[in-house]
Amino acid sequence: MSLFLLTFGLLMLIAVAMAVGVIVQKKSMASSCGGLGSVGIDKACDCDDPCDKRKKRMAKEEIWKENQIL
Repeated sequence: MSLFLLTFGLLMLIAVAMAVGVIVQKKSMASSCGGLGSVGIDKACDCDDPCDKRKKRMAKEEIWKENQIL
């Protein structure tokens, strides 16, 4: 039982260390596939002029792309 607790504690320590590393860098994590942009699709909706809520979300996505970890 003590071996299990020691192993579990070590894994939790590693997970916390990785989480602190991401928080300290202040950058969001990026996926490996790149999403819809990797297949040539610029936006998910077909609107020519998106609504204000969508425009705000798109602006946040642009900021996220600038800060993403490669």
